[in-house]
Amino acid sequence: MPKKEIRHPDKEKSTGAYSAAVEVDGWVYVSGIGPVDPKTAQPVRGSIEDETRYVLAQLTAADCTLNDIVKCTVHLEDIDEFDRYNAVYREYFKDVAVLPARTTVQSVLWNDIKVEIDCVARKAA
Repeated sequence: MPKKEIRHPDKEKSTGAYSAAVEVDGWVYVSGIGPVDPKTAQPVRGSIEDETRYVLAQLTAADCTLNDIVKCTVHLEDIDEFDRYNAVYREYFKDVAVLPARTTVQSVLWNDIKVEIDCVARKAA
C-alpha cells in the first residue's frame, strides 16, 4: 500500500514540514487548511464567515468531491463564533447526501487565523 503525496497546485511557499494531503488505498488525508494564500503563505483576513468560506473552497483534493469527505476536524480560534461558522459550513455541504462526521474545538491558531479544517475522504470507486 504505497502512499502518494498530493500537492496543492497553487502552493509556492512552504508553510511547514508536512504534505498538503496523502492518499493511500483510496483514502485521502488532507492536512489542516487555514485561510492562507498558497502563493504567499500569508493569512487571508476576514470575518469568521469569510475565512470559513475561503477554507471550505480549498478542502477537496485528489479528485475528491464534498460527497467523498467522511470526517472533518475543525479548529476555531473563538468557540463563541461556532454558530456563525456552522451556518457557512451547513450551506457549503447543503447538497451532500450524508454529512461528514465532525469534531469542532477551540484552539490557539497560527497568526490569529479564525479557522482551520482538516478532513479525511474516500475516493469513489
